Amino acid sequence: MLRGAAGDLVLVLYAAGLAIVVLSSFGALAMRRIYGRLHLLAPMTSLGAPLIGLALAIQNGWGLTAGEDLLIVALLAVTGPVLTSATGRLAAQRDGLLQQESPE
Repeated sequence: MLRGAAGDLVLVLYAAGLAIVVLSSFGALAMRRIYGRLHLLAPMTSLGAPLIGLALAIQNGWGLTAGEDLLIVALLAVTGPVLTSATGRLAAQRDGLLQQESPE
């Protein structure tokens, strides 16, 4: 465990990331429709996961493990919005809000 300012920074990053993920999860449970739930995925993938990943990288020290943590966070940040958009579009097509497009 890190001591001093670095240890305090790790705790703050963990706490902030965890708070965002937990609050977004409870909010998603309270939503009735998929569209509201999808909006609550954004804070998890764009704020919560990067904060936790940065805390892990600082705690483990700069090396291969930190590189893997940061790579996973970067992949999540890039693919999260794309998967959320695709899921929302599919749900809207299923509910009849959007017409299905034929592949051309």
